[in-house]
Amino acid sequence: MIRYALVCDQGHEFEGWFSASGDYDGQAASGLLCCPICASAAVRKQIMAPAIASTASRAAVATPAKMQAMMMEAMGRVRRHVENNFDYVGDAFAAEARSIHEGRSEERGIYGEASSVEVKALVADGVPVAPLPPASPKRTEVN
Repeated sequence: MIRYALVCDQGHEFEGWFSASGDYDGQAASGLLCCPICASAAVRKQIMAPAIASTASRAAVATPAKMQAMMMEAMGRVRRHVENNFDYVGDAFAAEARSIHEGRSEERGIYGEASSVEVKALVADGVPVAPLPPASPKRTEVN
């Protein structure tokens, strides 16, 4: 795997992992890359120093359990960001997303609930939607 430091035209920095060095170029040329923060498709690689494997870094290879913990933490951060910065619209999500997309409501970030039928209709009509990562279980719910 190859890790690239990426940045969008809005200055949001993030990283991308690719199977081979040509994968970034192919995905960028096809318009498949976008910023996870603002969805901008104007993404480019940042200058970064090459990673040189040392004995210490080889010992720090992430195990599947560490990778899962890292992914769960990242998904939790995404969910908290949405909950803290977007408007909750409940089960009116599909109607409000469509209204924003068509310019009948003010443009803003929203989240809420929608049925799979509603989501499929939004996607078919070009309304940008994405599932929200699940909430972490409450400590009282964990054994």
